Amino acid sequence: MAVSGGGRNCRSDKKSELTLCAPRPDHCVLGPPLVGEVMSAGFVCPGKFSLFSTVPPANITIQKGHPTVSSDTIAAAEQSIAITDPGERNRENHVWGDRLMIGIGNVFAWLFPLLMVAIVTQVIIRKFGFNQAWLDDAQWWMYGTAMLVGFGYAITTESHVRVDILHQNFPPAKKSKIEILGLGWLLIPFLILMADILMHYAIASWRAGEGSDSANGLHMLYLLKAALPLGFLAAIIASIAALHRHLASITTPALWKYVIAALPAAWFALERLSYYALWWFTRLSQPDLNARAVGRQPVMDYTMYMGFGLMVALIIISFLRSRNAARGA
Repeated sequence: MAVSGGGRNCRSDKKSELTLCAPRPDHCVLGPPLVGEVMSAGFVCPGKFSLFSTVPPANITIQKGHPTVSSDTIAAAEQSIAITDPGERNRENHVWGDRLMIGIGNVFAWLFPLLMVAIVTQVIIRKFGFNQAWLDDAQWWMYGTAMLVGFGYAITTESHVRVDILHQNFPPAKKSKIEILGLGWLLIPFLILMADILMHYAIASWRAGEGSDSANGLHMLYLLKAALPLGFLAAIIASIAALHRHLASITTPALWKYVIAALPAAWFALERLSYYALWWFTRLSQPDLNARAVGRQPVMDYTMYMGFGLMVALIIISFLRSRNAARGA
C-alpha cells in the first residue's frame, strides 16, 4: 500500500491494479478493494478508482484489472466537478446566450489577478514616497468592469446570493415558474431601464470629453462609463437565455410564450424602440428642429401605446403561426 503524490491522497493496490484517491486524507478508504467487492460513491477509470465523499452513492462492481462504473456514477462525478467551475453547471441545457456570457466571464476574470498586482504595486511604491494616480484609476476601472461582467455571469450560472427559505424545497416545475416570474417581470425590465439610462450617461460623458480629476490619471473616462450599458446589455442577454431554459423546462417554447413570460420587459423594450424610431424620424425629417426639442414633440407622447400595440400584434401573429404549424404537423 503506497501513497502517491501530486497533491492528492491516494492508495495503490498492486494485486488489483487499482488506485484509490481522495481530496483529503479523511476521505481515503482504509484498505485496498477486493476483487468483486461492491463499493459506493466514486468515479472509476481503467486501472484507477477515485473516491470522493461529495459524490452521491452509486453501486460499483470492481473486477480485477477492469473496473466498471455506472452512468449514474459518472454523472454524479461530473456534478461534483461542476461545483468548482460554475460555468459547467447545467451546461447541457445552455443556449448561445449562456455560452456567450460564460466566455465573456472567463476572459474578464483575468482582471482580478491584474487588479491584485496593481494594488500591491501601489502599496509598495507609496512606501517609497511615490504615488501614481493612473494606477489608482486603473484599479477602479478593472474592479468596476469585472463586477459588471460578474453580474451577468452570476445570472447564467445561478451563483448569485439567494435568501432561500422555501424555493429550495419546491419541485423543479414550480422553481421554473418562480424563476420566469422573477426574470421576465422583475429583473429584465430593470436591466433594460438601466441600460437605457446609462447609455445616455455614457454619451453625455463622451460629448464632454470627461477625464480623470488628476493630471496624470487615466483620462477618457467615457470609456469606463460606456462599459456600464454594455455590462447591463450582457446581463440582459444572460437573463433572456435563463428565461429560455426555464420556459423550455415546463412548456414547448414559442415566441408568444416568451413575450407573455416577459410581458413588462417586452412592453418597455418595444416602447423604447418606438420612441427612438420616432425620435430619429422627426430629427431627420425636420433638420432645423433642435435636438432637445425632438423629445417634446406631441407625437412622442404616444410611444407607450405604440409599444403596447406592437406587443399585442406580436403575440397574436406568433400564436396564429404556432397553431398553424401544429395543425400542419
